[in-house]
Amino acid sequence: MRLGKIILVVLCFFFNLSFGQNKVHLSAQASFKNHTFVAKVIGIMDGDTMEILYKNTPIKVRLAHIDCPEKRGKQPFGANAKKALSDLCFGQNVTVYGEKYDRYRRLIAVVVNNKKQVVNQEMIKQGMAWHFKRYSKDMAYAKLEVVARKNKVGLWHDINPIAPWEWRKS
Repeated sequence: MRLGKIILVVLCFFFNLSFGQNKVHLSAQASFKNHTFVAKVIGIMDGDTMEILYKNTPIKVRLAHIDCPEKRGKQPFGANAKKALSDLCFGQNVTVYGEKYDRYRRLIAVVVNNKKQVVNQEMIKQGMAWHFKRYSKDMAYAKLEVVARKNKVGLWHDINPIAPWEWRKS
């Protein structure tokens, strides 16, 4: 009987330990939502997605309010957008304003680089992104896109640029 109790206690201990680890992981992820923190940019996936390192934990970040040409599928300006994002923040410590998580478990965020530039807005100013109106009602981004279009900056130099959400459909 005593051996049975010991086995039960040991099983409960391991079950609680494992459950506790999962709980910590989930709460750590949730803690970035509506949270501001500083992290180092360690990777650039494309024009609107990066990887940051925060307390030795890599986190994928999707830039809020914007959508960039697709690198995959070789959409025009996809490689340019990736390079522009890299030039703005790769290797830097940036301030991240986490908003929420998307269905791919990426943190949706506004990022400010070490020059105090809002990277999300800079991508639109450089003509490397569209204002992603489906998910953003922030009129500052809409105005920046109008100016970039008017001045034919970046992808707006193209005669008929295709929005990334349209490109992904095809």
